[in-house]
Amino acid sequence: MAQAPARTRRTAEDRRKQLIGIGLSMLTVRPIHQVTIDEVAAEAGISRSLLFHYFPTKQDYYVEVVRAASRRILRYAAPDDSPRAIVDGYVAFIERRRTQYVGLFRATGLDDWVRQIHDETQDALTVRIMSALNLTTPSEPVALAVRAWWAFAEELAIEWTGKQRTDKDALVDLLLGALDNVIALAQKIT
Repeated sequence: MAQAPARTRRTAEDRRKQLIGIGLSMLTVRPIHQVTIDEVAAEAGISRSLLFHYFPTKQDYYVEVVRAASRRILRYAAPDDSPRAIVDGYVAFIERRRTQYVGLFRATGLDDWVRQIHDETQDALTVRIMSALNLTTPSEPVALAVRAWWAFAEELAIEWTGKQRTDKDALVDLLLGALDNVIALAQKIT
């Protein structure tokens, strides 16, 4: 008979991190809504009710797991670095976790809270790339164009990697070239 995992007393912050980490690892094999609280609790060696001590509702737990996934994307997209490093890191993330990314952020019927986290992530990426380009006070058309460019970058990275293309540098060059053109055209608008 299988033995239950040993229970370990942890600080509240350590336990929350553990539970979020379990959710992130489960996201590598299934969509967020197929991650069950019972499975997470069992993996952590705690009761279902104790999990709800740390996350009042299942949705609260899901939100924290998706936010953690978003933070991983931002870590890959090298903060305060060159535009190439940012785009290269983002593409590398999509390349490595394409199926999970699509399942999390691009599936039909997304919950509003998932869409909001996705938008926040895209907004953070926009700020990051504009900072790397020294666009500290961009005009509204430039800011809007760069934000829209991230949607283009996401779509192209998903499609490119879905075709199993191995020329990531060509994709990064294409995205950076498109970004330069988008900014140049947006700067002409008053």
